[in-house]
Amino acid sequence: MSKKMINVASPDIGRKEIRAVKRVMKSGNLAQGGEVLAFENEFSQKLVSNLMSIAVNSGTSALHILLLAHKIGRGDEVIVPSFSFAATANAVELTGAKAVFADIDPHTFCVDPKHIESLITKKTRVIMAVHLYGMPANMPQLVAIAKKHDLLLLEDAAQAHGAMIDGTYVGTFADGAAFSFYPTKNMTSGEGGMIVTYDKNIERLSRMLRNQGMEKRYQNEVVGLNNRMTDVHAAIGRVQLQKIDKYNNYRIENAKFLNENINGVVVPTAPKGYKHVYHQYTIRVVGHDRDKFISELEKRNIGSGVYYPTPIHRLPSYNKDLDLPETEKACREVVSLPVHPKLSPGQLHRIIIAVNEVAKAGS
Repeated sequence: MSKKMINVASPDIGRKEIRAVKRVMKSGNLAQGGEVLAFENEFSQKLVSNLMSIAVNSGTSALHILLLAHKIGRGDEVIVPSFSFAATANAVELTGAKAVFADIDPHTFCVDPKHIESLITKKTRVIMAVHLYGMPANMPQLVAIAKKHDLLLLEDAAQAHGAMIDGTYVGTFADGAAFSFYPTKNMTSGEGGMIVTYDKNIERLSRMLRNQGMEKRYQNEVVGLNNRMTDVHAAIGRVQLQKIDKYNNYRIENAKFLNENINGVVVPTAPKGYKHVYHQYTIRVVGHDRDKFISELEKRNIGSGVYYPTPIHRLPSYNKDLDLPETEKACREVVSLPVHPKLSPGQLHRIIIAVNEVAKAGS
């Protein structure tokens, strides 16, 4: 009898989330309302040290509105890593600004601060840090660079709820941050995002931009968008927020166990003082045929994923010829393995046995 496939991701929606949705549905108040406000307040208190939070309908919207609220637009340049999901750069381009692509640190998969400095021009307005796979970017260095050059520093924390550097939460280092609640993230609201800021003017403008440009009904002060979060989604997010510490601890413990027992590949590690929350557990398959490696895992009913196979700058939507060697190398070598909280001890052992078998056979 073949063993059941172990999926690379497995969203955990339980009875509490279902009850929360039913409560909202029965109330008849489905659009943005009291649940959204409560979610914003609870998120602020739990994950971003009481900075102001503004809920929106996706992580991409959070990035887009955050940039718009900071008046980023035509003629501006925003430095972003090319090794990320396209939304990081898309949000920049949708403002009319230009995404300028930086290389990554090969050990963390996050943007390389040294390369950023070489890309700064008179048009540079923003450095966008991405906490990829749940690993914090090097915020102390990025903060220093931003201050040195008088630039805005923003955090794409879509994959890093609860990640920290020396006890400080990601999302609180910079001038603003954006989180995502897509179903596969460490916590979900079904779909949604959160803008985080310390600036009351940015908060007010973000709230207007998400709501057709108005704070009071029919009094449109700016040209805005329809990027509101619904109370249905917020109700799910509020329940998930109560579980995030437990979920993250499961991911961290699962990653530790995998690291201690997997051989023949390069496993992820975090610098001292960094809390990696393992949205993805991403290995490098150096010296192996990656497609064959993945195929052999699949034969053993072990799911995996490649995030991201093509650098953003080489996607058809950008199509730029740039020299970003560490980005290109990572795109060729990375494979993400299951690390989610629903894994059983038996499933973790199956993953280890499969990876070690495939790695040994291909060495």
